[in-house]
Amino acid sequence: MVEPKFVHYDLKLTEPSFGSPLTDLIIELDYLRKKRFGGSTHPMVFLQLKHIFHTLESIGSARIEGNNTTLAEFIETKLEDHQPVSSGIKEIQNIEKAMEFIEDSVKDYPINRAFISEMHKVVVDGLSPDQEGDATAGEYRRHNVVITKSTHIPPDWIKVDDYMQELIDFITREDSPKYDLLKVAIAHHRFVWIHPFGNGNGRTVRLFTYAMLIRLGFNVSKGRILNPTAVFCSNRNVYYKKLSEADTGLDKETLIWCDYVLKGLKDEIEKIDKLLDYDYLKKEILLPAIGFSLERKVITDIESTILKRAVAKPVIQASDIKDLFAGQDNAIISRQIRKLIDKKMLAPEKEGARKYLIRFNNNYLLRGIITSLGEKGFLPIKD
Repeated sequence: MVEPKFVHYDLKLTEPSFGSPLTDLIIELDYLRKKRFGGSTHPMVFLQLKHIFHTLESIGSARIEGNNTTLAEFIETKLEDHQPVSSGIKEIQNIEKAMEFIEDSVKDYPINRAFISEMHKVVVDGLSPDQEGDATAGEYRRHNVVITKSTHIPPDWIKVDDYMQELIDFITREDSPKYDLLKVAIAHHRFVWIHPFGNGNGRTVRLFTYAMLIRLGFNVSKGRILNPTAVFCSNRNVYYKKLSEADTGLDKETLIWCDYVLKGLKDEIEKIDKLLDYDYLKKEILLPAIGFSLERKVITDIESTILKRAVAKPVIQASDIKDLFAGQDNAIISRQIRKLIDKKMLAPEKEGARKYLIRFNNNYLLRGIITSLGEKGFLPIKD
């Protein structure tokens, strides 16, 4: 067994050769970053999908650290208002809140010590130290630590402030944009290498990466869903192995780490961006989800038919379903629409409007949506 030890190396940009696959990968990701989105998925439908992927991101990040909460268990807490919240559930909810904080703040505020500390506070909020919390939330550690099953010993606590300031200077330094994505990958490893907090470092560093990507222009507020933790949580043993190899600080291992991170990010972006194509989303996710719910008698035949109309359009009004109620009074149609709104299966396109879209973050359809996403390979989390 290799004895754990501290190995210092300088934080620096390591450049791939011009003809390397990593250089090609950086160019492809830079194209995706700048690509204008003209996706055909309605913004309200997109927003629902985005919330689902926030959940997946949060569960994946917690699972890397050993949280055993299943996707099914966490989905139930979304659907049941008064379900008891365990520490495992609370940990995942905290990550969701931290993602919201990042999206609301990162464009207006620098990623500095205060920003990182705030992320950490949200991550460990309400959790005791033996439940993945930290008694000194938001503060750098004031003791030395050993990482279980790692050959790397993080730096002495007295050096943490200096190393973290060096890291912040590194990510905020004005370099050529061609280095942006390399800096994201290198900074992720360096944060783990420093291990600045007493607990919650893994969850915080993945949020740190999320914040850097958004700040670099991978815009998630207008048209894109970003799920970077999927790069790491699909095989956490590989993640830890790659991190460990990069601990040498050697150029070769650093570039292997960068290739691992950026290749996974590219694959994930290209996969999830397919959901912006409404024809794909309709055929592969939404209609199968309605079929799933009907098959299990969670919804009725008439509800299924109306929802399929809502998916096909994707904005419907009373006249679009009038043929389903031939010979019946218009009040019957209005009551049926109102019933679906009350059950959160339809939502007005705008407040007070009489045009409606499908709503699937509810007891009736969400399980089917998750099942469809899983069958099409969008869920990196395996229960």
